Amino acid sequence: MTESQSLAKTILKSSGIYSDEAIDRIFTQRAANPGMGLAEAAVKFGGAREAEFLSAVGKVLGLETVDLETQNPSPDALQKLPASAVYQYNVLPFRVDESSITIVSHDPFDTAAADGLRLVANLLVKTALAPKEFVEKSIKKFYGVGAAAIEQMLEDGRYDVGDDIGAMTKIDVNEMGEEASIVRFVNQIIAEADRQGATDIHIEPQESELRIRYRIDGMLHKVDVPPQLNRLKNAIISRIKVMANLDIAEKRLPMDGRIGIRIQGQDIDIRVSTMPAAYGESISLRLLAKSGSFVKMVDLGFNERDYAVVNKIIHRPNGIFLVTGPTGSGKSTSLYSFLSEVNKIDVRIMTAEDPIEYHMAGINQVQMQSEIGMTFARALRAFLRQDPDIIMVGEIRDRETAEIAINASLTGHMVFSTLHTNDAAGAFPRLIDMGVEPFLIASAVAGVMGQRLCRRLCQSCMKEVPLDMKYYNLDYPPAGKTVFEPNGCDKCSKTGYKGRRALFEVLEVDEDIEGAIVRRENATQIRNISLSKGMKTLREDGWAKVFAGVTSVKEILRVTEEQ
Repeated sequence: MTESQSLAKTILKSSGIYSDEAIDRIFTQRAANPGMGLAEAAVKFGGAREAEFLSAVGKVLGLETVDLETQNPSPDALQKLPASAVYQYNVLPFRVDESSITIVSHDPFDTAAADGLRLVANLLVKTALAPKEFVEKSIKKFYGVGAAAIEQMLEDGRYDVGDDIGAMTKIDVNEMGEEASIVRFVNQIIAEADRQGATDIHIEPQESELRIRYRIDGMLHKVDVPPQLNRLKNAIISRIKVMANLDIAEKRLPMDGRIGIRIQGQDIDIRVSTMPAAYGESISLRLLAKSGSFVKMVDLGFNERDYAVVNKIIHRPNGIFLVTGPTGSGKSTSLYSFLSEVNKIDVRIMTAEDPIEYHMAGINQVQMQSEIGMTFARALRAFLRQDPDIIMVGEIRDRETAEIAINASLTGHMVFSTLHTNDAAGAFPRLIDMGVEPFLIASAVAGVMGQRLCRRLCQSCMKEVPLDMKYYNLDYPPAGKTVFEPNGCDKCSKTGYKGRRALFEVLEVDEDIEGAIVRRENATQIRNISLSKGMKTLREDGWAKVFAGVTSVKEILRVTEEQ
């Protein structure tokens, strides 16, 4: 045993939280995991929480512990250390005086950090302790995501060209594809978005900054980035266009592309859209997992009545089942769960998608390419010669697609598709407006499902409160006296919400609904018929989820309309 190992064992023993067996286990496991620090091994294999470990060892070593949730570092301390050093050693400069600088670390045994930073700052380095999660979160908050890469690019000098687009383009063409710092920064932005569960990344040049925002659980959140980022916006935008195989010299027209990357062993497909704006090109990236576990139908969140109706419809031999709702309401997720439910060895399924969002084994998925004439209508016609049992059309956008889908259902095929309407009943007037005959709609459509997504309350911090009718401006009593509200904790990044849940209204077409469609009755009349037969509206389904502790009243009022 080395002298340093003996000292470390003595420190752990003196902390009073580890038995001899636990200490032996810590060192054994650390030896079996090369590259793992002693602090990480002590937390992972010692059976003590990280905060408890840091407090106890800190007392032995005479190191203070810092609460980074309530205490912020001084601006002077942040300026003393470059981002590259901060990220290299994973420490946060906290306070500084004439002769010393205090850094916050999660590893009390890491002497290399203090030695290295003493040379960088030319000051005596003192160490304070805080949990790793809070240290990393604070570094990103005060230095910004990708700060080290930005710092390297500015030191390089080639990329800080201001608004000289011509100069930037020359650098892009010759070197941007292989330049390590710009590649690293863009990769960090994408990896951080994936880590936070973002569905979209928006990179938006403003007059005085390059703003980056993630869409998480349907809401936009600004990303902490270094303030110098605006000086490098042309380099960053050009790098993304190179990755998406787009023309970096064309800055006047919108363009679409794709990026395929791998993050932590998972393939991610990124759809890229560029749009010329006042201060440069605005870029939107949609992150899609190429494969993975699909949400099972039983886990979508249906009530008993809706589950029974949907299950009956999707197992019909023919007909059309439509899923309606605005963009980003989870329609594709629901359709994939239905396809997964009916995907059997004796069933041939073909899908026409734009784009293919998730790849499913056993299903023939076709990518639409309108630029060469491969449209939904053309794909549908071809499908009918391919002997399918089930057809999924990404979206019914026009009369031609609608008529072919209806004819397919009337000739013995089950058709799934989506439609952009505000509610389930609105699907019928929408199809009639497209020019489809009402009697064909009544004969072909088996059911329509309206859908919205609401944010799900964080199960770790939600709180139960009495329902205040006046506060929510409600003029009718829902069926409950207490509701749950968001509170905010570390697990949900202080938002009070984590994940999303779908709200549904399922309209089954029967003889009465068919008659209303043929008579060209409006959506309100059709909805009232369906309500009399047991359909629950989106708002009613939302109230049920509020009282079940799934979501909050504010979320239901935000995403649904009173009907």
